[in-house]
Amino acid sequence: MADEDPEHNSGKGNVVIGAIAGAEVRDATEKEHKMSLLEALRIYPAAAGWSLFFSMGVIMTAFDPQLLTSLYAVPAFQRDFGYLFKGQYIVSAPWQTGLSMGNPIGQVIGALFAAYPMEWYGRKKTFGVCVIFTTGFIFIQFFARSLPVLLAGELLGGLVLGSYAVIAPAYASEVCPVALRGVLTSYTNLCFVMGQLIANGVIAGTQQLNSHWAYSAPFAAQWVWPLVILAGWPFAPESPYWLVRKGKMEEAGNSLRRLSAKGADVKGTMAMIIETDRLEQELEAGSTYWDCFKRENLRRTEISVGVYTIQVLSGIYLVGYTTYFFELAGLATNKAFDMSVGFLAVGFVATCFSWVLLTRFGRRVIYNTGLLCLVVLLLIIGILDCIPDYDSNPNLAWTQASLMIVWNFCYDWSVGPVCFVIISETSATKVRSKTIAVATAVQAVVAIAMTVAIPYMFNPDQANIRGKIGFFFGGLSAISLIWSYFRVPETGGRTYEELDIMFSRRVRTKEFKKYRIE
Repeated sequence: MADEDPEHNSGKGNVVIGAIAGAEVRDATEKEHKMSLLEALRIYPAAAGWSLFFSMGVIMTAFDPQLLTSLYAVPAFQRDFGYLFKGQYIVSAPWQTGLSMGNPIGQVIGALFAAYPMEWYGRKKTFGVCVIFTTGFIFIQFFARSLPVLLAGELLGGLVLGSYAVIAPAYASEVCPVALRGVLTSYTNLCFVMGQLIANGVIAGTQQLNSHWAYSAPFAAQWVWPLVILAGWPFAPESPYWLVRKGKMEEAGNSLRRLSAKGADVKGTMAMIIETDRLEQELEAGSTYWDCFKRENLRRTEISVGVYTIQVLSGIYLVGYTTYFFELAGLATNKAFDMSVGFLAVGFVATCFSWVLLTRFGRRVIYNTGLLCLVVLLLIIGILDCIPDYDSNPNLAWTQASLMIVWNFCYDWSVGPVCFVIISETSATKVRSKTIAVATAVQAVVAIAMTVAIPYMFNPDQANIRGKIGFFFGGLSAISLIWSYFRVPETGGRTYEELDIMFSRRVRTKEFKKYRIE
């Protein structure tokens, strides 16, 4: 369907839009560039709604690990699953490590596995089957009365939970226009925050119970999400990009019409999707895991893996230990829970704030600025812990706790949400699910290392370094910032076809923002 234009076949020999796209595609591309956020919502309200729907799985992904780490501070859980240490029940560091690794280990396997059914059977069918499996695995956690059984429930549940972080951004990036893409892919981070916030809220309401319901009730609360999702799942449209890749043009057109407002013209959008797929075949983008590491996609995979892994390196796994951290810092249990709930509520507001930033500033600027703020805050937290007479000065513990809240605010308007925007935009559409899966798996492997290390650094019967952990994550964040400055380009406001061309031309990182495609 491309119109040949000899004028644009000269020069450096690179592929240009005039040579590969017809007038219909060029018009659709120009329309995407000019479309405002409100106009995009008016034309594609269903796309926004279904994107939010598919992201509900991420809430479950965040709820489970936050629930588990918060339970370490619950007296009934400590008594039933822990041992007596200096007159107080605690869950041993080895078992904390083992239980907490269920989710990240599951993410490694689940994320890599999910990409296959996503490509074979589509985003919709994969999502539905995963939700059914999650519903079943919750039973193991609910009835667990020993650490080995609970570990089995966490490992099996994690296998499925890891898939949701791949499905949600992939689906959102493929059903939404450029104007909505940043907001709705970054919504994935808000789902993580909501899952953590709801988990802490549930625990705050049950932690004073003296029976097994102090932890059984929170596990049972996980069944709410599968019930809601399975009720709406049959009506969800499939990704038009996936349908086009499978040659199902009529179904792709029907899906686009369902995702847009009544009467909206989707011919241009359909032509653009077809042309993007044709271009990626021409560029040999491939569709296997191995293709993610070939020359055509290696840089794109590196960026996706890097920005996702930086979430862990900058200290995101401290979020799961906030209640425990606040307790060890000297706050009473009820105050620690209050602080942790407030901590996550701030994250919710910050993620919403990131949507304002994404409409005004580039992804690269937001990401690097936020990462710089995290470095500074983490180092200050570490320095405060070195002040003499720390144990006799409760104000220092409150100051550290307050700085952790500020840290969370900065993280959730930058590194947290913008990561999902970047991985969705830098990955080629043919290998998007696999690129996101690779990034998720690598991030989870690093998370496993942190999951092993943090209990030993925190626990009073181990290193007990408290706020000095800020030096550790502050140093890792500083190294991450250097990499990000030189490797993460500006991808905002570009169609997938334009990004394919720019990456194929190996445009330098700093030139992405102002680069013009003739």
